Amino acid sequence: QVQLVESGGGLVQPGGSLRLSCAASGFVFSSFAMSWYRQAPGKERELVAAVSSTSGRTNYADPVKGRFTISRDNAKNTVYLQMNRLKPEDTAAYYCNAGYSRPLHSWGQGTQVTVSS
Repeated sequence: QVQLVESGGGLVQPGGSLRLSCAASGFVFSSFAMSWYRQAPGKERELVAAVSSTSGRTNYADPVKGRFTISRDNAKNTVYLQMNRLKPEDTAAYYCNAGYSRPLHSWGQGTQVTVSS
């Protein structure tokens, strides 16, 4: 059974940083690209960042380029999202999933990120 457990969200002031983590189980983590998505209230879920399975190739949505960094630790079956210089428009629920450009599994519970002064 696939499980995706996101953590690390919270309330942060504009300009601040957060590091999200996603612990995955139930599939061969090292064989799959992993991605982070987000969904703001009233908006569709959008792809934020992706990392390939082994080469380290990454891809970022334009709004987060230069501020967010996706990484993974295959030994820990965990993918991370380092978010710097956060903006109010980054406020959303953040989710991880397998796949580079489209989600392959059911969604976890997500972790809420709120950027506000």
